[in-house]
Amino acid sequence: MKKNLYRYSYFWITLVFFIASLVLQWVFGWYEYKNEQEEHGQPIEIGSYVVQLSRGVFENWQSEFLQLIWQVVGLSFLYYAGSSQSKESDDRKEEKIDYIIKKLDPKNSKSIIQKIDMRYWRKK
Repeated sequence: MKKNLYRYSYFWITLVFFIASLVLQWVFGWYEYKNEQEEHGQPIEIGSYVVQLSRGVFENWQSEFLQLIWQVVGLSFLYYAGSSQSKESDDRKEEKIDYIIKKLDPKNSKSIIQKIDMRYWRKK
């Protein structure tokens, strides 16, 4: 458990920042909405507040967050075929190493490969 927590620590910290910023946006947005409604003599309604703030959140996501996500996903997972970072070259290396292990120790090769796969994430 602790190993996975550490292994994915960047994800957990990012998730905490994301949730905290979303909550703070909704809290401060509520005060802004309340003051605006009071200035115009309008009733304060949760429904119209949710619609107004949801629109603002999605505008922010479209302009900033989705662009950043696309860049991260595009650069991290959708490598250019044949590049030095391409998944095909990793698959080729793994297959070669598996072949060498099978030739060196035919009896135990399956268990050795399974142990390695359990210890290190295998890209498939």
